[in-house]
Amino acid sequence: MPRSKVSVNKIICGDALTVLRTLPDKCCRCCVTSPPYFNLRDYGVSGQIGLEPTLRDYIARLVEVFAEVKRVLTDDGTLWVNIADSYSGSMKGSAGYPQHAKGTKEAGRKGLLGQKAITNCKYDLPAKNLMGIPWRLVFALQDSGWILRQDIIWSKSNCMPESVRDRCTKSHEYIFLFAKRQRYYFNAEAIKEPIANSTIDRLAQDIEHQSGSARAHGGTKIMKAVGGSKGAFGGVQSRRRGSGNKARKESPAPGISKGGFAGSVPFEYVTDYRNKRSVWNMPTTSGSGKNHYATFPDELAVNCILAGTAEGDVVLDPFVGSGTTCRVANRYGRQYIGIDLNLAYCKAAEAKIPINLF
Repeated sequence: MPRSKVSVNKIICGDALTVLRTLPDKCCRCCVTSPPYFNLRDYGVSGQIGLEPTLRDYIARLVEVFAEVKRVLTDDGTLWVNIADSYSGSMKGSAGYPQHAKGTKEAGRKGLLGQKAITNCKYDLPAKNLMGIPWRLVFALQDSGWILRQDIIWSKSNCMPESVRDRCTKSHEYIFLFAKRQRYYFNAEAIKEPIANSTIDRLAQDIEHQSGSARAHGGTKIMKAVGGSKGAFGGVQSRRRGSGNKARKESPAPGISKGGFAGSVPFEYVTDYRNKRSVWNMPTTSGSGKNHYATFPDELAVNCILAGTAEGDVVLDPFVGSGTTCRVANRYGRQYIGIDLNLAYCKAAEAKIPINLF
């Protein structure tokens, strides 16, 4: 299939794999996406991903799509994938999620563009099995050449209640960070977070004089969790009691070597910010009105896009859905390419991007 010159700041209606094959090599810096869940929703479009007869077929189709994503990413590009797990069903209800077995009547009442629950799917596992879909996809992508850099937990503060009594309520999903190569673009400074008060209290302790603080075998290993001009905080900053959260750059504290702490640390030299942690606490986004059923919050996309791109870079989402990735990319001065098989979603997503910055 001939590959055309890349056209940015557009949402293209079409099959993800087919459209990706028309894009030129290395035209995008970052891909942030959430594929359709396996056998959970029928979006009313022929050929959609997620309605495969087996889980193996579903994973294989995603691997094929992400192979094309890998081709269109720059050599230092990254792929961020949000994907949820589900349970194997009993063939008596929905696709393993009892709270979703509601058919088209409720979907229509909520204005969810043609979505309906799946009630006739088949599974390779006995009923009630957590299928491990996220990690099955991860291992398949690793086998295809992707480098898995991190698994991030999206912890949902307002998760959906579940009518189960033999396990805990599921309140998280995964976000996986992949890279094409070992060296890749990642702006940790752009997404650093305020240091926790508990960490400030811990670092203010007189560690050297506490019982059991001696290093094994006479070692003098320096603590590098905080500080240093090129450490996790991107520079030594100070935080003093009574000064609020205002940070200012200073020289290293007495006894602190460049790049880490040596011995106990004076409280006033504890930094204000730290490298972002791998558990992201954020609420889900409402799917009311004419939104896509499964939407992730803007904040999630913000973290991925700011870490994975610079201003002017192109961000790709081959499963655009409600358009969160494209909308956030536009808001932060990035260009975007969105793809979705459902024309109604494409139009709804475009309507939420009132101004193109390029």
